[in-house]
Amino acid sequence: MSGTRGLIEGFGAPFSVVALLMMTAGAAAVEGEAEDATVDNEPPAATASETETSLPSGPISLPPLSIYATRTPTAVLDYPGRVTVIDRDRIETLQPTSVFDVLEGVPGVQPQGGPRRSGQSISIRGLEGEGVVILLDGARQSFVSGHDGRAFIDPAMLQAVEVIRGPGSALYGSGALGGVIAFRTLQAGDLLDPGETFGAEVGFGYQDASEEWMGRGSVFAQTEDGRFSGLASIIYRDAGNIELGSGLLLPSDDDLVSGLVTGTAQLSDGLSVTTSYIAYRLDAVDPSNPQGNNIADATNPLVDRSVRNDTVQARIEFAPPGNDWIDLAIVPYYSRSGVEEPEVDTDRYVLREVDTYGITVDNRTRIHLTDTINSTLTYGLEFYRDRQDGQDSNDAGGVRGGVPDAEVQVYALFVQDEIVFEDLGFVPGELSFIPALRYDHYASESEGQTNVTDDALSPRIAARYEPAPWVNLFASYAHGFRGPSMDELYASGTHFSIPAGPVTVNNTFVGNPSLRPERSETVEIGIGFEFDEMVLDRDLLTAQASYYWSDVDNLIDLQVDANPPATCFFPPFSPCEYHSSYVNVANAHIEGFELELDYDSPRFYAQTSFATIDGEDRDTGQPIGVLFPNRFYADIGTRIPEVDLRIGSRITVAADFDRVADPNQARDGYAVFDLYTTWEPQDGPLDGLRLDLGVENVADTDYEVVASGASEPGRNFYAGVSYRLTF
Repeated sequence: MSGTRGLIEGFGAPFSVVALLMMTAGAAAVEGEAEDATVDNEPPAATASETETSLPSGPISLPPLSIYATRTPTAVLDYPGRVTVIDRDRIETLQPTSVFDVLEGVPGVQPQGGPRRSGQSISIRGLEGEGVVILLDGARQSFVSGHDGRAFIDPAMLQAVEVIRGPGSALYGSGALGGVIAFRTLQAGDLLDPGETFGAEVGFGYQDASEEWMGRGSVFAQTEDGRFSGLASIIYRDAGNIELGSGLLLPSDDDLVSGLVTGTAQLSDGLSVTTSYIAYRLDAVDPSNPQGNNIADATNPLVDRSVRNDTVQARIEFAPPGNDWIDLAIVPYYSRSGVEEPEVDTDRYVLREVDTYGITVDNRTRIHLTDTINSTLTYGLEFYRDRQDGQDSNDAGGVRGGVPDAEVQVYALFVQDEIVFEDLGFVPGELSFIPALRYDHYASESEGQTNVTDDALSPRIAARYEPAPWVNLFASYAHGFRGPSMDELYASGTHFSIPAGPVTVNNTFVGNPSLRPERSETVEIGIGFEFDEMVLDRDLLTAQASYYWSDVDNLIDLQVDANPPATCFFPPFSPCEYHSSYVNVANAHIEGFELELDYDSPRFYAQTSFATIDGEDRDTGQPIGVLFPNRFYADIGTRIPEVDLRIGSRITVAADFDRVADPNQARDGYAVFDLYTTWEPQDGPLDGLRLDLGVENVADTDYEVVASGASEPGRNFYAGVSYRLTF
């Protein structure tokens, strides 16, 4: 791997890539072949000569829209920060088995947990758990556990996923230090064309490495005028043991059923209501801690895990035609997530359950200050309450160690202004500013414990300058914060036990109501390019590169007493105080570089990314945060429209990883190669059919992502077939 390591280690490679992009941009500009292709303009119409060529006709693909980055639809390249939008077609092409598989190739994003579906989570820019906000159609998903997973929705139900990287506290409050992941579910309008009123879809899939079978079915309908629509969908997955690249078989047994019911009513020209219910039911037999390559043993018993999630939400939108002052959205929601774990060989069971009630209200007011200066003012409020219940049948009081019965309430106000100067006079180009500020008040309580209240202000200022239609520069400065969680404030009960001859020594949790919130300051600078008609007719090239550095203060970590005192084992056997407690232990500096380059044309496409990250405890100099090796990703393919075929390959290359406090956690670099093809007839009797075939990890490489010794799945053959019929 020395050649690979030399190619992508350090920051030299990223800045070389940026220099190359700038030279390419300059050359294209001189030749006058770059034109603006933002969402505000109609794509260029094909000329008669173009339609007569061998290439297929049609418009160039346009950059995707982000809904959540600014709470108003924004072209990804116009956002002064980093956001990646993963659309439905890419989700289907990946044939993912979990929602975190969808995030493959997103720079700065690191999967956590390992090969098993249960226990999977995610980190963004070195921060995980409570440091990442997860939204499901705008509803907060507040369930956070060290071993039980994070987001409970099947990827087959997703219309798109947005990943906002960098502090999002100015709009989303506590927890958005690393960023925000927003899942958007399917609607009937995503599957029906104008004029169609009814449809149905069935699909089946198979994954060889885990012997997973999948079946799904959906029905959807809308009225002829499109004012009323609805969709119902159900997915079933059955998976077994996982073949690892190491040659070992990782014990696993999953049964998963997911459901989605949603409907939209356009009550008037300016008023619409969308409601949805999402259910997730996972039954799995695996170790109590299913992460990594863990197997069941005396300290990690086998459990019959039951994961349940129910999310109900509504979205009420009121935007009277011709009224620039009112563009209102109200999103009330309720979510219940729970994991129950009865031990297979004993009568013990443990439970963690979190109920979340919330509502978000925001409005957009558009003000035309002058002929060339426009403002979009976004402002609103948010309230949510998380209530947790923990149970352990082995405890005399039913208390589950580290999972207190507790509640937290959050009240917030936020405001953001997008100010665009379309004409700068003697200075060429367009300039925009986005100042934002959010105020959060949170209160936590647990019976018999000290109530904890605190406030936080989270400002952000960002700017974007577009000197020419094909290039833009951006910079931002943002604060992020995360209030201590219920577990961290009020943890009690037994953490773990140590058998020692005639006695058993218990390590117990001790709550810490004096915890301070985590806070961050982040600066990010970047550059973006956009060209069309560069090489082929109707092609589009976009690129974004950014460098960020972040100081995170008062990181919260679990501190465990190193060794039990001697009085635990020898007379007088008292006192035997042996504890675990959450404390503010570190002040971190995290910095990194991210690059995304996408090319799309009727014949060829490529999605590539590169990311590097480094984190250091400023007090000790030790590595800190969820770090990962310098990593390059590419998805490159060709379309053969004459036979409705797409053929592609994906490659991930990672350098050796040694930014670890424990040398035993160092990992070798790796290269993983995938092949795939999609056949999707566009007309004729097979119109509506889609066939996906592929091989992941073609070389059956043994590689490690989340930790040393935690091998990832080996070679995996997969297939997916679906058929959609619409009227």
